[in-house]
Amino acid sequence: MLVLAATPIGRVGDAPPRLAEELATADVVAAEDTRRLKRLTTDLGVTVAGRVVSYFEGNESARTPALLEALLAGDRVLLVTDAGMPSVSDPGYRLVAAAVEHDVLVTAVPGPSAVLTALAVSGLPVDRFCFEGFLPRKAGERSRRLSALAAEKRTMVFFEAPHRTEAALAAMAQALGDDRPAAVCRELTKTHEEVRRGPLGDLVAWAAEGVRGEVTIVVAGAPPAAEVASDPASLLAAVAELEADGVRRKEAIVEVARRAGVPKRDVYNLVHGGEGKA
Repeated sequence: MLVLAATPIGRVGDAPPRLAEELATADVVAAEDTRRLKRLTTDLGVTVAGRVVSYFEGNESARTPALLEALLAGDRVLLVTDAGMPSVSDPGYRLVAAAVEHDVLVTAVPGPSAVLTALAVSGLPVDRFCFEGFLPRKAGERSRRLSALAAEKRTMVFFEAPHRTEAALAAMAQALGDDRPAAVCRELTKTHEEVRRGPLGDLVAWAAEGVRGEVTIVVAGAPPAAEVASDPASLLAAVAELEADGVRRKEAIVEVARRAGVPKRDVYNLVHGGEGKA
């Protein structure tokens, strides 16, 4: 059996009760950082009787076959990452996929989650949301990713490194608009927990002073889009408006066609000067 166990994102007291039991009884404990695992077990007063192996981004592909072999031999393998649930922007997906492919039972010890915690305290709509993980580090790739999300109606949750938070917020403001509501959740559940809420433009100015600690950013989805008239002038104006807001032309054409209730090919041909250029 493969057991994915959530670990505290801040306070060790938030550890699920089953975590200590699983750590003490697993045949193999695969940990993202064995030093952090040692600190966690010390804080929990647990002794790991099984074999401990490192399992992080750099060796995930190479180590998965050996862990799968242990699972197929009947071992109970426990996977823990530095904080939160394994495989959510952390190592784990490859091992889960391999276990499922070989009909190995996969279960989880539910517990702390930075995604859900940030979403819950953000004050933004929670009925529909999407998790976007970490944005690309390169400015161009980051801008393209955000442009593709400009029309996303669900609340969005991102992870970000503290030293890149200002740049990420600035890119969000450019792609989604300075007035888009958002929340920066810093050091969740820890002593210096802080949730800063406001329009993206204001949050950029706040982040310019420096951001420290673990960061989760929650951004409101796009407001309901107004319908677009189906005459050529209205269609062209709507595409141009979305492009001015940072939406890529391809996505703008699809969105305008949806809002106008016309085939996207018609909008494409109109934008590109007729069917001859399609």
